[in-house]
Amino acid sequence: MDTINIDTTAEEQLTAAKNVDLYPYQQRDLDALFDKLSKVSKDRRILYQLPTGGGKTRIFSEIAKRFIKDHDQSVIVLTHRTELCSQTSATLKKLGVANRVINSSVKRLSHKDRRTCLVAMVETLRNRIKDGIINTSNIGLVIIDEAHHNSFHKLMAKFPNAYIIGVTATPFSSNADIPMYKNYHELVVGESIQNLITQGFLAKPTNWRYDVELNSLKTGINGDFTISTSDELYSSPAMLELLLHAYESHSKNKKTLIFNNGIFTSKNVCQMFENAGYAIKHLDNHTSPTDRAEISKWFKKTKGAILTSVSILTTGFDEPSIQTVILNRATTSITLYHQMIGRGSRRSANKKTFTIIDLGNNTDRFGEWQQPLDWQLIFERPEAFAESLHSRSTTEAHLIPSDLRAKFPNSLQLSFDIQGEYHKAIENGQKGKSILRDSIRQHAVMCMENASSVTEALELVNELQKEIDWRIKQYGKCVGKVTRNYTDWLKEDYHNKLTTIITKIMPRYQLKQQVQLSA
Repeated sequence: MDTINIDTTAEEQLTAAKNVDLYPYQQRDLDALFDKLSKVSKDRRILYQLPTGGGKTRIFSEIAKRFIKDHDQSVIVLTHRTELCSQTSATLKKLGVANRVINSSVKRLSHKDRRTCLVAMVETLRNRIKDGIINTSNIGLVIIDEAHHNSFHKLMAKFPNAYIIGVTATPFSSNADIPMYKNYHELVVGESIQNLITQGFLAKPTNWRYDVELNSLKTGINGDFTISTSDELYSSPAMLELLLHAYESHSKNKKTLIFNNGIFTSKNVCQMFENAGYAIKHLDNHTSPTDRAEISKWFKKTKGAILTSVSILTTGFDEPSIQTVILNRATTSITLYHQMIGRGSRRSANKKTFTIIDLGNNTDRFGEWQQPLDWQLIFERPEAFAESLHSRSTTEAHLIPSDLRAKFPNSLQLSFDIQGEYHKAIENGQKGKSILRDSIRQHAVMCMENASSVTEALELVNELQKEIDWRIKQYGKCVGKVTRNYTDWLKEDYHNKLTTIITKIMPRYQLKQQVQLSA
């Protein structure tokens, strides 16, 4: 494997390679891909993996340049976003590759256009093919950027005489029903994240993780956590305060990118940071192109700027000055996980490290960003990998209802692992029933920190009745054979002790809170 001579400094090599040559690992991968093309038939599609920040656009632009030169045939580069079309076109032009972006304004192609490189989005290209503007039988190579998206596979059959190369940082399909091995036959694995860090091409991360209770989150039809339940959790006062605390502890006055799952949350985050006196702006996929350009320019020029965003900056956004990435959301998508963190991994002469703040237990789900992954195995056995992710995501079978979560916005922890705590107590020589005492204390704190009076706190006790019933049921399973009369008595005793503790402690609790606020 090619390595870089660190003695000449990574910055010098980065500058030189950007302007003239490919990096050694890029040249190696380029040669490997063309070697594959020389040995396979056109019906054998190739997938190429390289981490975010490794220069995928540079490599596939070089592939297009070399293919046009060697074969004198047209190349099409497919993307899934307008910004990626523009960036790809610009990169091709820098390499001297004449290209045409196929958009809604293109009604015909000249003879010159047909012998060069075309850049297009899927739906636009499909319409142009249908209209007869593009003759796909003349295309010699199709390059698919962000190939893990499923929108591309429906166009593959339209290019009977073309080689097809897909490019992605994460060769794991976003749709479990269409694994990548169904559309691609071979995987070429590029340089690993850890090697790119070691060789000085990516910044080294420092990861700060906070344990966040996620059992109020629900998954939607796409398999990821829903926006509505994410908004409810991450817009709660407790989570907003945790976010501000994490920022001030590990990223204060650093250029920071915050990723959220919902617009409602992102706007609340923006308001909170503004109120705290920080320079921050919000960006989402409804922001106009003009405003997005202005905000991006502001973010680039402003020292210590914070940008809170939703569904807009995971691809096609390259800003090397980012010092911190905050994952203010949870996701079940390893692709999204790598894309978000990758926004901060760009290295420059002034940046050798960056910070990751994880507020969604994502690191526990996927492992550290730079941790080696066997992409070949994941490509070949995606079902097993998906199952392992699912088991890590399902931390508890018991789901805290979102309406209950909404009644306790100031509490970070709502759940209590009765069975787990019971077994710990027994192993430590304690009485199993002691865990009910701890459970009652936790519920008491929840009621007190979300109420302004004893009366309000006692009203919240009634909201917890189903939770109390569930916890007693779990305790009964631990103890073994217990009568219904006994569990009914436990529920009543639990409720009485909970109200007694709140009545006795609430005045002292409120006084302590007032002292802390005035300190």
